[in-house]
Amino acid sequence: MNFPVYYEFFCGARIIAGHDGLERIPLLLEELGVANPIILTDKGVVGAGLLAIVLASLRSEMRDVTVFDDIPPDSDILVVNRIAREYKKNACDSIIAVGGGSVIDTAKGVNALVSEDESDLFNLKGAGRIKRQLKPFIAMPTTSGTGSEATLVAVVKDNEKKVKCIFTSVFLQPNIAILDSRMTLTLPPAVTAATGMDALTHAMEAYYCLQKNPISDSHALLAVELISQNLLKIMENPHDKEGRLNLAIASNLAGIAFANSMVGMVHTLGHSFGAVCGVPHGVCMAVLLPYGLEYNMHKKSKEIGQLLLPLVGVEEYQKTPFRLRGERVVSIIREMNSSLNKITEGKHPLRFKDILGRDGRQLIREEDLATVAKVARNDGSIFMNPEELNYEDLLMVATASFAGNPLDVKQIKKG
Repeated sequence: MNFPVYYEFFCGARIIAGHDGLERIPLLLEELGVANPIILTDKGVVGAGLLAIVLASLRSEMRDVTVFDDIPPDSDILVVNRIAREYKKNACDSIIAVGGGSVIDTAKGVNALVSEDESDLFNLKGAGRIKRQLKPFIAMPTTSGTGSEATLVAVVKDNEKKVKCIFTSVFLQPNIAILDSRMTLTLPPAVTAATGMDALTHAMEAYYCLQKNPISDSHALLAVELISQNLLKIMENPHDKEGRLNLAIASNLAGIAFANSMVGMVHTLGHSFGAVCGVPHGVCMAVLLPYGLEYNMHKKSKEIGQLLLPLVGVEEYQKTPFRLRGERVVSIIREMNSSLNKITEGKHPLRFKDILGRDGRQLIREEDLATVAKVARNDGSIFMNPEELNYEDLLMVATASFAGNPLDVKQIKKG
């Protein structure tokens, strides 16, 4: 095997996984030397009764806990700034995030603000701006998709400018990540589907993008295997605790993988569709993943073909000719999306054209695609994609994924 001449790998979070991980929170806070955390979450987590489980484990040890439960589906800079003021007003000394990627990314932003004593998160935008240890931070994911509990990246939306700002630092990682099967048992089918495909995208892009390395590869491949074995099974039996825990572990593995290897075109366009049109991130990943694989096939056919092994197992992998393995991976992803579409009764979309807003109207219009492609040019993930991307490339893929048409591989550059 040909390994990179030089690479780095980092995972700074202590990971606790099991069916009763939450009961360890008081002891963990004691070990961290803190006693007055702020809990960050959203209305969905509260409504599902998940916050109550966390509070039950805490209130035996402390009387009052500050809770902010109004984090939006897309983490927002103004909300981050507001929570930071609440943290300081209540003299909090740590952060507990209970939620999906938006909640955990919001918590990362709040932690950066209060630790750096800044008033506006925008001042810390970019890579490497945060250079020292932040306040103690525990993350409890309630979806199995973002892997944000294990990454050194926070994505926060600036709604006024309609862009997603990326913040990167090894110090953004939580001190502790708790993977507890109870946290995902109540996930609706469509959210389970989208977040599962989000994790699969993290793992697959981590495996073929430019900063891959042998350690990230091992995490990515196991993540693909666990998702392949458990996602559709969970969709049929949502209360399978072992399956739920396996998906949470897969999401975590994929998060660790892409935190080190980075991601590419699927995220480049996905961030843009989310920022411009308000499409949930996991939905973007599900729609775009087969297009990202097709677009990069001429550069990374070997690596993409190798992803067939964790998807289908040794026997089918060996039966598939080498030259057809990459194409088989793409077809399996499309088959998975089709199965998820049927199980969710159409709530897991196969193309951007079919995504509807809360008012029932089409969320993305064809005339939005040019703006999506323009915004995508400035996304940091563009630099790690195996093939270079310009405006025309991005518009081509955006147009194909909007209509659900096959990608015209003849138009892909062969640089």
